[in-house]
Parts: sequence; structure tokens; C-alpha cells
Amino acid sequence: MIRTATRGLAAALILATITAAPTASQAIVGRRATIKVKRVATGLNGPSGFTFAPNGVIWYLERGTGEVHTLDPKTGNNHRVFTISGVNGDGERGALGIALSPRWPTKKVVYVYVTRNGGGHLQNQLVRFSVSGGTGHGLKVLLTSPASADPYHNGGHILFGPDGKLYVMIGDGHNSANAQDRSNNYRGKILRLDPDGTAAKGNPFGSRIWSYGHRNSFGFTFDPVTHRLWETENGPACTDEINLVVKGGNYGWGPQETCSTTKPGGTNNSGPRPRHGPKWFTGSTIGITGAAFCHGCGIASLRGQLVFGDVDTASLRAIHLNAARTGFSSKARVIATGLDGVHSVEVSPAGDIYFSGPNGIYRLAAG
Repeated sequence: MIRTATRGLAAALILATITAAPTASQAIVGRRATIKVKRVATGLNGPSGFTFAPNGVIWYLERGTGEVHTLDPKTGNNHRVFTISGVNGDGERGALGIALSPRWPTKKVVYVYVTRNGGGHLQNQLVRFSVSGGTGHGLKVLLTSPASADPYHNGGHILFGPDGKLYVMIGDGHNSANAQDRSNNYRGKILRLDPDGTAAKGNPFGSRIWSYGHRNSFGFTFDPVTHRLWETENGPACTDEINLVVKGGNYGWGPQETCSTTKPGGTNNSGPRPRHGPKWFTGSTIGITGAAFCHGCGIASLRGQLVFGDVDTASLRAIHLNAARTGFSSKARVIATGLDGVHSVEVSPAGDIYFSGPNGIYRLAAG
């Protein structure tokens, strides 16, 4: 039995295009302090996934076209580096996640998670290409996973961890049974890979899989203090989640899921025990997306907190961690709203928090 969030990301990707973008310096007044949303660049074409080079230059994807761009936030210079061919951007498909080699700029290699037409079939792929002279070349496919017939639950966030390994989220493909199937089925999983796309040493099942029992995620991030992995996850019509991801963990999404029992147990009840429940969850869906920690972000009211976004209300929220940084010690509070949707949330090399929507990229600043 599959339940779809009543207001999921796909609908928001369409509806958010008519949402008014923040002004160049929009003040959002919360209970503790004023936070400003600074416009970095607007008029962009679906910059759902982005990341930073060590020099502060933004690398972003056009979700529907497969174009890879650089954007200098200081000068506004925007440069198309490469175009990935065969991209399918329907619904939640497209160019979804981007990461640069942790050895950048010594090793100028770009990694992208993307939905493409490959060999006559729709596939979610992890690809990479090299960059020289400001131009990409030599596209190579490192991993493929079938994309579902409907354009949802592809997942797509990718990130190099503190261990130098590449973490990749693949959605359940709109079939909850995939999340519990570890027999060469990567859907509903977080993968941990070496830079060449192979399984990293120390993985729990002797494969690429790091954790399983996931539904669909558009964001995860590492705590800069503890290096623990935190993941935002879209639930069905009754819940969204924030999970603390551990090696080999089963997060309980699977064929027995239901919204008819006490939340969130009905959506975390499948597969072998122990099952890891969420550290935070919603009573109904918000279309939770990207997340990042404020660790030197220059906003005192957010210090040490996890900041995350959603597409249904086009808001950013923040939540305090407990003293052990293994859970949360407060309720999540809205820190900014009325935004141009929120797809990805990332931290710049300087520690500032940036986020993207369907038409632009923005930065949070103290008021």
C-alpha cells in the first residue's frame, strides 16, 4: 500500500514557480531575532541542487535541462560548464544532486545524481565528469537504478562526508517494498561509495548500502561537531521526518506502512528489528527538503541548530539539538516564510547558510 503526501514536492515544484520571490533584503522577524534573506541570484532555471567550491563559487544544476553552472556570489558571473544529455525533468525527476571532489581544485571532478533516459529506459544515475578550462568533459556513469513509471520518489541528494566517502540517497521509486529489499536494490536506501562509485570499505552489508528502510529524501547533512549524519525524509500523508542515520540502520519504511496507527509508528514498522524511529516528525506533511547546521553562520539566534526547509509552506525552520547532539531539545520554529520555495539548504565555506528555490539562490544573514 502506497500513500502519497497530499502536497508533495512534485506539486510544489510546479506551484512554487508562481510564489513571489524574496526581495533583495527581506527581513523575517522571529521570536528571537530578525533574520534577513539576501538575494544571491534570481531568474534561474530550477536550481534545485547546488554546492560550493572551496573558493566560495556556487555550482548549481538546472533540474529540468541537466545544465551545470557556476555562479560567483561576489560578482554575479554565471557560467555554463557542462550539459548532461538525456535528462528527464518530469515531476520530481531531473538533475537533483551535485558534489565536487573533496580534493578540489587539485582534482576537478564533478558528481551529479540525475534521472536520464539510458538504453531506452528511465534510470536514476550517479555520473561524474572532469573540468578543465571552465568546461566539462568525459561524462561517466558510476551507478544506475531504475526510475519508477511515475515521476516521484527518486531521492537525489549527494554529499561527500567527513570520511571522504560519497553518500547518495535514492528514493523508494513509489514502492515501499523496495526500501526493505537489500538484494542489489538501491531504492529506499542511503549508499556510501568510494569516489569511483564502488562500495566503500566498512559498509555494513558488503555492498553499496549504508542504511535502508527510507522513503524519499531531498536532504541530508553531517553535524560539523560530531560528524553524525542527519537526514530529512518525506513521509506519506501523515508524517515527514528527521532521522539520525547510523551504519546499517533500518528506518522502518516498507510494505506494512500505514497512517492508521499512532504516529509515527505506522510509517516505521517494516523489516527486521531494531528499527530506528525519527528524532523529529510532523503530524502532517510539509514537503521537508534540504537541511544544514548553523556552525559559524553569523546568526546568533541559530547558533548550533539544524536549519531545514520545506516546499509546502515555502518556509525555513530551525531546531535545537540536545546536549549529546543525538536528538532535539526543542520544538522546531519557523525562522523565515513567504519564500520562493525551499529545495536545497547548504553551507558556504565561510559558514553562511544558503538555500535554493525554483527560481533563485538566497543567503541568510543577521538582521
